[in-house]
Parts: sequence; structure tokens; C-alpha cells
Amino acid sequence: MHLYPISKSRLLLGGALLPAAVLLGFALAASLPAQDKAQGKAPDKADDKTIEKLAPYYPTPEIIVDKMLQFGGLKAGEKMFDLGSGDGRIVIMAARKYKADATGVEFDDPLVKQSTEKIRTLGLSATAHIIHGDLLKQNYASADLITVYLLPVGNDKLSPILEKQLKKGTRIVAHDFEFSAWTPEKVQDIDDDGEGRSHRLYLYRR
Repeated sequence: MHLYPISKSRLLLGGALLPAAVLLGFALAASLPAQDKAQGKAPDKADDKTIEKLAPYYPTPEIIVDKMLQFGGLKAGEKMFDLGSGDGRIVIMAARKYKADATGVEFDDPLVKQSTEKIRTLGLSATAHIIHGDLLKQNYASADLITVYLLPVGNDKLSPILEKQLKKGTRIVAHDFEFSAWTPEKVQDIDDDGEGRSHRLYLYRR
């Protein structure tokens, strides 16, 4: 993995233009475990007291969310998972716009509550769901599409799990960071997300 300086405020990482502050968050997330602070009842509550943080929370711009789902060829009725679903924006768009059966996996209690409440408010509870738990300990055998925005170390830990579980033909779309063990079927560069950031998407097929 190489870092190329672009300016005082931005760096180029793996082909994607990222704010320097975000890269610092990535570095910290790679080295620190995260505590699961769940209290009370939550959807599919995490069992472990400590879950490794595989990426900081950095919301994907809506235009990139849409392009990820397009790039993955998501169709109505398909089963998709967003791993590290944050505020649920990918899950919500997958269910609302693409009419998919969408599930997010998120360990952070406030983000789980926020995304679950938004799904309920939008009337999407039948087709959009959030699992409160460790994304490395879920079953993805039913997936037609997986979307991820994780650090490279997270992708490396996830890849053997997906190799064991995923059915033939399942697509995986990775945002900005590739899976080092796999060769992408396609790569798509997005020069501007409307906020001055470039992005790179990787498409893999099981």
C-alpha cells in the first residue's frame, strides 16, 4: 500500500483521493479495538464484549452508494449485505430504489439505532434490516451481492470467510480498498463525487 502526497489536506491512497483526516482515522482504526456499548434491546444484538474495528465510520456519498449498487448489478429481489453499514444508507438505497432484500451489519450501537429508526420511518422494515454484530461472524451464504468499505486489513480478514461461504456467482463490490488475495473482474474510477473526492470501486465475482 502506497501513500502519495497530493496536498496538505489530501492524500492519494490506492488510487482514491482521500482527506488526510480520514486516512488518520483509518490508521487509528486499524490499531485499536472497539468496545460494543450496546444497551437494552437492539436488532440481532452483538454477543461479544469486544469487536475489532475494521474501519472508521466515514459516510459514503450518496452518488457513490448508487454507483456501488449499479456496479454490482443489483436486481430487484436479490439478497445483498453491506458490511459495516454505518447509518444504513447503502441498505436503504438497495431496498428503496433497487427493491432488493438488503441487510447491513454494524457493531456500533448508536449507528444501529439510527439506521434501524430510519428504516422504520421510511416503511422499509420488510426489506431492509440491520444486524447488530461482528461482520466477521455472520453467515453470507444467501448473498447475491456484498458491499464493503473496509481497511485493507479488514478485507484480508474477510476474504477467507467469504471464500468459504459465498455461492458461485456472488458479486462483491469494494470501495477504495481492494482485496489483496483476489483479482477484480472490473475496476471503476469516479473522478468527482460532488464533494471534490475521487473514488475507486472494485468488482469481484465468486
